[in-house]
Amino acid sequence: MPRSNPLLWPKPPAIWSYGIAVLSVGAALIISQWPALHLEAAPVSLFLCAVMLSAWFGGVGPGLLATALSVLAFYYYFLPPVHSLDAKTDEIPRLVVFMVSALFVGSLSVAQRSATESLRRARDDLRKTVQELQSTNEALQAESLERKHAEEAWREAQAELARVSRVTTMGELTASLAHEVNQPIAAAVTNANTCLRWLTRDHPDLEEAREAASRIVKDATRAAGIISRVRLLFKKGTLRQELVDINEAIREMIVLLRSEATRYNITVRMELAADLPRIMGDRVQLQQVLMNLIMNGIDAMKAVDGTRELAIKSQRTEKEEVLVSVSDTGVGLPPQQADQIFDAFFTTKPHGTGMGLRISRSIIESHGGRLWAADNSPHGASFCFSLPTKAEEPE
Repeated sequence: MPRSNPLLWPKPPAIWSYGIAVLSVGAALIISQWPALHLEAAPVSLFLCAVMLSAWFGGVGPGLLATALSVLAFYYYFLPPVHSLDAKTDEIPRLVVFMVSALFVGSLSVAQRSATESLRRARDDLRKTVQELQSTNEALQAESLERKHAEEAWREAQAELARVSRVTTMGELTASLAHEVNQPIAAAVTNANTCLRWLTRDHPDLEEAREAASRIVKDATRAAGIISRVRLLFKKGTLRQELVDINEAIREMIVLLRSEATRYNITVRMELAADLPRIMGDRVQLQQVLMNLIMNGIDAMKAVDGTRELAIKSQRTEKEEVLVSVSDTGVGLPPQQADQIFDAFFTTKPHGTGMGLRISRSIIESHGGRLWAADNSPHGASFCFSLPTKAEEPE
């Protein structure tokens, strides 16, 4: 329904509406009286058209005026005796029928115009609403894109911060790692000398030489494995989701940190549940959490007299989660500040950054789990984290 349609033009002012009523009835009367057109037999249609046109453009008032003028014109010019206002009793039914028809046509025209206007307004409102929805949708898409970019930037920043924390921690463990790597290398050298002695005898003992060579391969493989794990912790890269055996990750971290624990006469005890389900996550980041918790336990026991024991346990909970706890017999949680230890930059160490536990909690929460701390009876502290299990292989 284009706006250029004359029938949909806005209603004119009241004076023009009544003027249209008078003009339309006058035009109908002139046309019906035009001798050349011979329309004496069909004046009713012309007057009904005048009433309909007046009601359409003017509404109820102009429609009633056009009806009244049409009735008068019909009564004067077309009911016998014509051109007379004398009583025409016999033509009253015809006059009444004409008047009722004119009123009916006028009311229909008014109702039709009102319905058309309502539809037009509804169409305009709908078009406006659609435009607003389109604008809102575009704004939401832009906001969603910005949020996606912000989340990606946040994840990248978090991954980089976690990597920096790993590098810092590994830098502090340089001496212990060097000792851990030096042990299998020294053993490999000793076995190599032994192998040479068995081979250079007057009667070479090939069986003993073979066993010594096997020990060389085993020691070299062990040293290579340690170096590989260290390189992995230093590596910068995107998050990699895979099925992780948490018990295996614990054992690997114990291998890397065993020399550090031995350095301070700390006994490491592992109680790992058998047949523990694997979890979906990033192996390096989960190992970083274990490294942070184990190093915190070692630091807490450095200056403690008495038993120094680090206990690492894994078990399956009733909620189909994997629960890991790292307990120490150290100084325990700081009094009155136990709820602040996971805050960024909060630390009780003289040279600590205060980011280890904050990063660890962020990593665990990003894996759908939770990390918390509690006192370890009779002394020390326990840090626990739970992670949901994933039974299916990743696509």
